[in-house]
Amino acid sequence: MKINKNISLKSYNTFGIDVKAKFFSEIYDESQLKEILSFEEYKLLPKLILGGGSNVLLTKDFDGLVLKISIPGIEVINENDKTVIVSAGAGEIWHKLVLFCVAKNYGGIENLSLIPGTVGAAPMQNIGAYGQELKDVFDNLSGIYIENGESAVFQKDDCNFAYRDSIFKNKLKDKFIITGVSVRLRKNPILNLDYGNVKYEIGKLGYDRIGVKEVSEVISKIRQSRLPDPAVIGNAGSFFKNPEVSEEKFNQLKKNFNGIIGFKLGNGKVKVPAGWLIESCGWKGKKVGNTGSHAKQSLVLINYGNATGEEVLNLAKEIKKSVLNKFGIELKEEVNII
Repeated sequence: MKINKNISLKSYNTFGIDVKAKFFSEIYDESQLKEILSFEEYKLLPKLILGGGSNVLLTKDFDGLVLKISIPGIEVINENDKTVIVSAGAGEIWHKLVLFCVAKNYGGIENLSLIPGTVGAAPMQNIGAYGQELKDVFDNLSGIYIENGESAVFQKDDCNFAYRDSIFKNKLKDKFIITGVSVRLRKNPILNLDYGNVKYEIGKLGYDRIGVKEVSEVISKIRQSRLPDPAVIGNAGSFFKNPEVSEEKFNQLKKNFNGIIGFKLGNGKVKVPAGWLIESCGWKGKKVGNTGSHAKQSLVLINYGNATGEEVLNLAKEIKKSVLNKFGIELKEEVNII
């Protein structure tokens, strides 16, 4: 097992932030992970777990051990007439898993097409898009506790899934490493076309039939048209969560701000698009030094090439301050700040 010293993490995070890791190792199976966690010289060091590096903002050098999880593999592990369970290694690219399932006409994650990152990061964030969330199809995950190297399996109810949240971002943050994830999908898919402009875009393309393949293709095209490619310009996708406010507060906001958008959640709360709030404060397309808000999607903060993590973080703080001052709504980061 190779452990490198003073390695640049620029190519390991989609923001393209150039910071260094004191120690770095890439992990390809659970036995390697258990071995490195057992080494006495690393036991007391802080540890940073990276997958695709697509949901992290690195603001300084990491004075500890960075573990890049690259555990591969996708396979069907169980099935019956109605459902199938597909398991994937935590290091697999999420969209590769989506394409594997779409090719076999397994339904349930087609709306999550082209979400950046790896399979292992998906349950941490409870990733979601266009009316679907991972928790809707989640079956179980496997992983290892950092402190003692013990293996564990988590069922859905163990994960405390919420909007872009899970037990792995809270109680078990920096304590547990996900090594594999299994999803339960439908063999006779039920399509979800009612979110955003999915149905409209599908209609424009004039498909003879609509299945999971067509839904996946359309959503990929929508995402590509709206979101910058991290390979071209550094970003981590949506930087902030969509905030939730009470219906009472939203009704007051409607009186004060014509055109404000909201989606009732059925629990007395309304979800307000963070992108709309940010754009309404004048940030869309605005450049500040080496960073800025994307011209097509204000929710995405970008690195024009030479930004530091601190620059991006300072921009995020200014955006939060302006939204709070104007709307009385506090934005919360979706991106993990290190």
